[in-house]
Amino acid sequence: MDSTAAKRHIFAMLDVDGDGVISREEYLARPERAAAALGREPGDPLVIAVLATHQQVYASMDVAGNGKVTFEEYAAWAGADAFDEVCRLALGALFDLADADADGKLTRAEFSCLRQALGNQADHTEAAFDALDADGDGLVDRDAYLASIRAFVTGDSSPMAEALHGTADHSAAVGAS
Repeated sequence: MDSTAAKRHIFAMLDVDGDGVISREEYLARPERAAAALGREPGDPLVIAVLATHQQVYASMDVAGNGKVTFEEYAAWAGADAFDEVCRLALGALFDLADADADGKLTRAEFSCLRQALGNQADHTEAAFDALDADGDGLVDRDAYLASIRAFVTGDSSPMAEALHGTADHSAAVGAS
């Protein structure tokens, strides 16, 4: 998947109401949905951390400061630098929120719950999990998860992108990570 297609996919997920902009409210509802789906209370330190990192991401993304990010603004912003500077922290915090035993790995159930709470299509969850579970131990490692999302956003080969589009079998998807 090329970078523009990946950005369109992510933008569509973030633009929950489909009005062509990612509002601040839509974006900041993501961590709240994830926290609720994962059974975390609003005062949980991990929930507070997730909200703080998402506020930083949105501030970085909303260059005009008007509370609305168009696809053009998003596409110009999204990429390796934005991922490395702010998105890695926010996505890592979401991962940590889902990681109930704090072992740095997600079970299939944790992974599925997190992805669905964030608006990913449920029918691609199993394939994405299998692609990221490189050693077949039934767990997805935090670093592999973040690396795959970064690759997806930047247009590089990504196990999750391949799972999303069914372009590779499990072994090819694992080889890409």
